[in-house]
Amino acid sequence: MWTKHHKRRHWGRLITPILTIAFCSYFGYHSIHGELGLNATKEFERRRIEREAELAQLVKTREDLERQVSLMSDGSLEKDMLDEKARYSFNVSRADEIVIFK
Repeated sequence: MWTKHHKRRHWGRLITPILTIAFCSYFGYHSIHGELGLNATKEFERRRIEREAELAQLVKTREDLERQVSLMSDGSLEKDMLDEKARYSFNVSRADEIVIFK
């Protein structure tokens, strides 16, 4: 026989807040420490700045090389440039010269 009197359970009222706290804690933790969180974003930004500096240095090196190639091409080969490259490649100098390598 069924009665209308049921024992009240106090745990039923706590399930929703506990689950809400658990989900908020989980997603809050991963938004800061996760693979795409705030800490990872700082690391990505730091590496981006380093790579931009490296790119700027490589661009400068390439421009220097392009300038040197342009001096040795187009039939306007400068004798000083040719002499400098030959002496650097073969490690040759005269006795009365001072050689400074860059």
